[in-house]
Amino acid sequence: MDQEMEGRAAARQNSTNPSDLSAHIGPRSEFEGKLSFAGTVRIEGKFDGQIVTNDLVVVTQTARISADITCGTLVSEGVIQGSVRASTSVELHPPARLKGNVITPSLTIEKGVIFDGSSKMEDLDEAASQPTPFPKAYQAPYRTSG
Repeated sequence: MDQEMEGRAAARQNSTNPSDLSAHIGPRSEFEGKLSFAGTVRIEGKFDGQIVTNDLVVVTQTARISADITCGTLVSEGVIQGSVRASTSVELHPPARLKGNVITPSLTIEKGVIFDGSSKMEDLDEAASQPTPFPKAYQAPYRTSG
């Protein structure tokens, strides 16, 4: 089992070859604001704000993110506080921690990950073309005194 996890970690590392990155926030970097990009971003440092892309966001073990993330795919081993909407998938690998809600058609949470929030699995491309009905609020039965 350890070899399998090491193999997946190596694959994640290779999938973010520096020449393939559109943006990189290093381990000793701090960024505050809105990050919009096409391609792949690798976050190793501290980020506060909002991330918007149709592509890949990679969050490493050293990353600390406080942001709402809208992306194609999120792969995380770091700490994220905020909502995540991913049109393709979300992968949480140990020692990842995510505090917030997730909406995606494919969610992977490996053993050792801490997830504090709710998840909703839906096809976001299909959902975008149709309005999502909100659930009716609970109402107690009407009673009259007397």
